[in-house]
Amino acid sequence: MNTYGDNGNILMLKYVGEKLGAQMTFDIVSLEDDFNADDYDLVFFGGGQDYEQVIVSEDLPSKAVELKRFIENDGVMLAICGGFQFLGQYYTDASGQKIKGIGAMDHYTLSQENNRFIGDIEIYNEAFDETYYGFENHQGRTFLASTQNPLGKVISGQGNNGEDGTEGLHYKNVFGSYFHGPILSRNARLAYRIIRQALLEKYETIDLPLFEDILSDEAKGQQITDSKRKVEH
Repeated sequence: MNTYGDNGNILMLKYVGEKLGAQMTFDIVSLEDDFNADDYDLVFFGGGQDYEQVIVSEDLPSKAVELKRFIENDGVMLAICGGFQFLGQYYTDASGQKIKGIGAMDHYTLSQENNRFIGDIEIYNEAFDETYYGFENHQGRTFLASTQNPLGKVISGQGNNGEDGTEGLHYKNVFGSYFHGPILSRNARLAYRIIRQALLEKYETIDLPLFEDILSDEAKGQQITDSKRKVEH
């Protein structure tokens, strides 16, 4: 699924991967295609409109076991919007229909009535000491279980549900979010983190250059944005 051009995240992953000296190949897993967890080092799971997600939901059960195995074996995944929702127990669409997720995690998503969360959003990840910027546009309100960690705490914007100050999800090597933009084009540090982790999982012992050494322009841009935000706040 590729709502709001979120496949641009793949282009950013390719860009950062090549900066790290990685040779990257890509494969699209579509309806009725097999998914074998052993064949992939990194998975991107995009979002779609409700009617697209209903179609995908009918196909996902055939991939659920392998997706869960990929996740539990520390596979690296970026899941955006609908992809993030599908990793959980269920979500309800705009018509109130309850659609099952793959149950890899315990979060669930409810639909809002006559409302959407739309606008710029900023979050802070305390574990990484990183701030992420993006654009949210979602009707779903996702609630994490008490055992789940968000991708970040909301500084401005609505986040997962507009209530508890959480945005997205970070579990093992899975990064889930409602950020569009695409998220990685505005947050090069997160793109670097994802690619770096995928390489470490694949090769275990590997020397990789620092973010600042290979993405100096992106680092400067992020520092300027962070400084500007601090002044505004």
